[in-house]
Amino acid sequence: MDTKEKKKSEIEQAGEDLLNFAFDREDVKWLVSRLPEDTTTRERGKVEYELQLLKIISVGWSIPYFLENIPGKNRLMELFWESVQEFSNSISETTSLMTGRDIDYFQTIKHRLDTYLNAMSENPQEKESSAVIGPEFAAACGDGDNVFTLMTGTKMFGAAVDGVREYLTAIEMI
Repeated sequence: MDTKEKKKSEIEQAGEDLLNFAFDREDVKWLVSRLPEDTTTRERGKVEYELQLLKIISVGWSIPYFLENIPGKNRLMELFWESVQEFSNSISETTSLMTGRDIDYFQTIKHRLDTYLNAMSENPQEKESSAVIGPEFAAACGDGDNVFTLMTGTKMFGAAVDGVREYLTAIEMI
């Protein structure tokens, strides 16, 4: 019996690394901890939930953005989104068992992605995507006029996009 683990290709490893980055919660927790003290627990919970969605979406969006004409882009996107769907299914099943309600986390991610993409396509005059994402994030949190919520979404988007760029540069894909 061969006990050696099959070595992953560069694309497979990148897909796994980007998935782990997308679902890592440390920066989500850090950003939530920086909200004003008068933010209610319910509001913090909504912001935290939406931040995680935004981070996953930002990582997925960044792959084709940075790898526009790079061989392997489509395979990396497939691996990433298939892994997100698999992980989301696990979250959905666990949440459904705990709450007794059917939850489709992947559908939620897809819906929110469509919301952000539509907002960007409706605002082509904006040179910076974060100028559209921040307000859209605040609206998704139910607090479209709150500058702290807006800035929190803007920070998450920027940090996630920068993280993907830095990673892809480090592994010499861009």
